[in-house]
Amino acid sequence: MMWDCSKPVPLVLGERTEQDPHQTKGQQQQYRQFLPQSVVTKLLKQQQLTTEDWLCRNEERSHPWTLETRSHNSLAPGTRQVKDADGYFVETAIRLDRGWSLAIAVDSQTHAQLQTHGNPVILRLGGEGHRAVLSSCPALERQWQELTTLSQQNFQETETALQQSPTAGRVLAYLITPGVFERKHDGGQATCRAYPWEWKLAYATNPNYVRGSLVSVATEKALAISGRISYTPSDKTTQSIPTPQVFAAPAGSVYYLECPAMLFQDQLTKDGRQNKAHIWRQLGYSEMLWIPFSKDHD
Repeated sequence: MMWDCSKPVPLVLGERTEQDPHQTKGQQQQYRQFLPQSVVTKLLKQQQLTTEDWLCRNEERSHPWTLETRSHNSLAPGTRQVKDADGYFVETAIRLDRGWSLAIAVDSQTHAQLQTHGNPVILRLGGEGHRAVLSSCPALERQWQELTTLSQQNFQETETALQQSPTAGRVLAYLITPGVFERKHDGGQATCRAYPWEWKLAYATNPNYVRGSLVSVATEKALAISGRISYTPSDKTTQSIPTPQVFAAPAGSVYYLECPAMLFQDQLTKDGRQNKAHIWRQLGYSEMLWIPFSKDHD
């Protein structure tokens, strides 16, 4: 296998399961494009996954949502032309399958404030009259707590094992939320890439290169994220303005390292001042689960 040695080694499977070419599309088994909490727990406990863990069950679909393209316009009376004053734009709506909901994380202060308005509470989204029903989900909170506890234990145990053997620290970092890895380069130009800038490559052709712990990466195309910030100009009127787009590594990306490594974003401060990159962690981005590496992993 050949690759650009200035980048991580491609992370590929030793064996690949192929669909039977003689099966029709309707007969072929559908594989999940997501991992349930129970399956992620098995990974964190270093248990072997089976084919059943990947297959869709009952009426489950590989993607539990549908994309719907919706146009926004109105026609001028007596014509088939769009009103110039209204303009024309198209948006993509995401329709979750029945029984599925969108989960978000909030800090304890926000949670306490929401509870004063009742449970559930109606939340307004944007200025077009969209609404969302928001309610706390203790069951999901318990599941998330179990995953993060197992991940932290794996991280600490791997660091301890590394002191006894240089190969005992090998880990897989599973990116469970989109990862924003942005740094300023080439005269202050902000640049995003699929893995943290502070993770140096374990293998490089340049003899002067300082070796790190990152061996390999498996990822998909970048996810474009457009945010907004509050801005208060000279007239003291707070406004919401768009921020430059960033391109995040998608959830599901996997990183193979020779030893566990923290993220620069995890640091609250830098040189005695607030670390601006930490805002991404506060917003829930770049969340990783740590899995001790084993040759038995698929």
